[in-house]
Amino acid sequence: MYKLDFTQNGFSSLGSLDKNVAQRILNKLKWLISNADEVRHISLRSNLAGLYKFRIGDWRVIYAIDQSRKILTVHKIGHRKDVYAD
Repeated sequence: MYKLDFTQNGFSSLGSLDKNVAQRILNKLKWLISNADEVRHISLRSNLAGLYKFRIGDWRVIYAIDQSRKILTVHKIGHRKDVYAD
């Protein structure tokens, strides 16, 4: 099982969400770290190259994964319409 970690930006974006949405995202992240070796991680391009996205309804989690150390680091959480903007 992977360890879940947050960057400062990832943690603050989670804290800014509605309580129910944040709980839903945390539940999905728990599922993701339990199944990280079986999941096909969708890589991003351009300014987010090297990161991956995970879809939760209209919300997206932008994360990095270190398979050798088994750490999944959340960089950003946001609505699909603006999560990819700088």
